[in-house]
Order: sequence, then C-alpha cells, then structure tokens
Amino acid sequence: MLLGLLLCSCDKTIEIDYKDAVPRYAIEGWLTPFETIVHVCQTRSMSDTLNVSDISNAVVTVTDDEGHVEKIPFSPNSGDGGYYISKYSGDIGHTYRLDVSVEDQHFYSVSTMHDAPRMTSFRLVYREMLSERYIFADVRIQDFPNEINYYYLHMFRNGIPYRSAVLKDDTNPSGELQQLFALNRVGSTDWDVLQEGDELTIQARTIDESSYNYLYAVLQMSNTATNPPDNFVGGCLGYFSAFCAMSYTIVYRESDVVEDE
Repeated sequence: MLLGLLLCSCDKTIEIDYKDAVPRYAIEGWLTPFETIVHVCQTRSMSDTLNVSDISNAVVTVTDDEGHVEKIPFSPNSGDGGYYISKYSGDIGHTYRLDVSVEDQHFYSVSTMHDAPRMTSFRLVYREMLSERYIFADVRIQDFPNEINYYYLHMFRNGIPYRSAVLKDDTNPSGELQQLFALNRVGSTDWDVLQEGDELTIQARTIDESSYNYLYAVLQMSNTATNPPDNFVGGCLGYFSAFCAMSYTIVYRESDVVEDE
C-alpha cells in the first residue's frame, strides 16, 4: 500500500502550503520492515495551476549502518507519478540514510528504525467539550521503558486519511500514553460525521526524534506562517522515516460507543 503525507488535525485535513515563491524539490521517504517507498516531486510557483510536478529521473539510494547501498528504482506503474519503490526492508535498531540526486542537486536524510509500538486500547467514547457532546476515539499505547520514544498515529476512515497526531512520552514515560481524537459532535450533519458501519483503522508508528519534529511542525502549520524544520540536508522539503507500525480496525456502531470514565 502506498503511504502518503495527507495529514489531518483533530477536525480537518491540513493543506501543506509551503511559504516559498521559488520552486523546491520535495521528498517523502518511508522505510519499513517490508519495503521502501520514496516520492520525489518539485513545488511550482504560486501562479501555476498545479501545486507540484513529479520527478522520474532521480537517483535514489538507501545506505544502512553497515555500509550496504541499495538503489531504489523508479516505479512507472505505481498509479501516481514520482514514486520509487523497492522490496528493500529495514531492521529494528539500525540506522539508514536516504540519498536523492536529481539534476545537479543532492539531498540526504538519516533515520533509525525502532521497535513496533504496543497499542493497548482503541475505543470510541462520549465526552463533553464546551457544553457539547462529542464522540472521541481514545487510543492508548504502552510506552517502552528506559528510553525516550516518539509515536505517529494515523487514522483512516474507510481507507481514507481521517485524523493524525504525534506523541512524545514526556507525559507518562514508561507508562501508558493516551491520544484523544475528536471525531464529531453528536447531532451534527457535517460532511465528516461517522456513519453506521464505517471502518476506522488506526496505524501507530514508532518514529525517531527528527521525524517527530517534522511531523509535529506540519500538524501545526494551520496555526503558523512558517515551514517545518528541514529534515533533509541539501535544502529540499519533506522528510524520511524508518519505522515499524501496527494497525487495528474497528467498525463504528453507535451502540458500541461508551461513556468516558
């Protein structure tokens, strides 16, 4: 499955409006225990009707911490342009460097793969907020002890990105971490109100600090006028993350929503 950085805040999809007049390259790379996926494109000027143009002539490689270099080939049949895909996989505890060369420019980013997160609970609850009654998704993760950890939670509704958040274990290190996603107000008729039988899938990733800093900034972009911090050396936009993930799916039934304790 192709992953994409279609990030959602608590109640809406974030449009990533980079504050740049000059076109820049943008790279998003994911290395998992199963595959490597890299998307390379270039932003366009504000006056252009297309936001980005996909790049098919980049040289993309991944190098592990033992010096092995793997070339990631362009995938012309991926469905969308600009994707480089390989079955090359990562291992927990190892560090990887993604290098991308295009035209006369070169970019690289480094990421370390951590163990898969441990989700202990995923349920829907009623909770009062500002005198209104809402349905929340309550997600709990058991933090890894004796180390600093970062997590990315991505929720899908019927396979479509729906909500996202990042977590750092500074609130309850070595204990259980909680993330609440506001889904909809009871009685609302908005377009994103849950319907009986909707499938909700939560994907939890354990990420490194640089990925956390980048994703946290992206999720805050609707409230700020700045770009996220550079994750790549060389001046391009985007980020690279080596991660493990676990997913869990529930079917929305109004009768299954419980009162928050």
